[in-house]
Amino acid sequence: MKYTLAFDVYGTLINTSSVLVSLEKLLGKDTAKPFMDTWRDKQLEYSFRRGLMDKYTDFSICTDNALNFACKKFNVTLSCEQKEALLNEYTVLPAFDDVKDALEDLKTAGHRLFAFSNGSKEAVTKLLKTASIFNYFEDVISGENVKMFKPSPIVYDYFLESTNAKKEESWLISSNNFDVIGSKMFGMHSAWVQRTPDAIMDPWGIEPTTTIHNLTELVKNL
Repeated sequence: MKYTLAFDVYGTLINTSSVLVSLEKLLGKDTAKPFMDTWRDKQLEYSFRRGLMDKYTDFSICTDNALNFACKKFNVTLSCEQKEALLNEYTVLPAFDDVKDALEDLKTAGHRLFAFSNGSKEAVTKLLKTASIFNYFEDVISGENVKMFKPSPIVYDYFLESTNAKKEESWLISSNNFDVIGSKMFGMHSAWVQRTPDAIMDPWGIEPTTTIHNLTELVKNL
């Protein structure tokens, strides 16, 4: 069967951890990793909060606010130029090593591929083009058009509407628990990309349709 595939972008296709190199130069190795993790966790938390409060803003604002929080938490002072450089890195992050081969296999198998993100269409398009994977996708679907963030069912419904797809024929592929659970509760199939052995699925009693450790495993699991 040919499916419509919704690929989460940040952390699934695109390696957000590559910013660690720059953070190590700025902060030292001991601080860089916990700083990066805090930045990413707060970035997501701020998007969830804004969704609940019905106070949508561009995802890049959540990223900026989260960076400022991490600076406060770790008592780090960064210049405006240093902050701007770190935020700019989020627009040119690389793809994981397994991504191109996986997308090629899935495209060859006849599935429909879409990038599906909380990031703006403009930002995600630039990111995918920089990573040289943009041409694998039919389109970029962003929650910005409905002024909401995943995992709201509003965003998954918008994806189906935008792609003219049915729930039972659609898969959400993500390394982010909230996205996997959100899409599964909405009624889509879901594939959790467990990129590290210590990654844990939230114990909500809701399991992904399939769990993979490398995107190249996906084509045989559909």
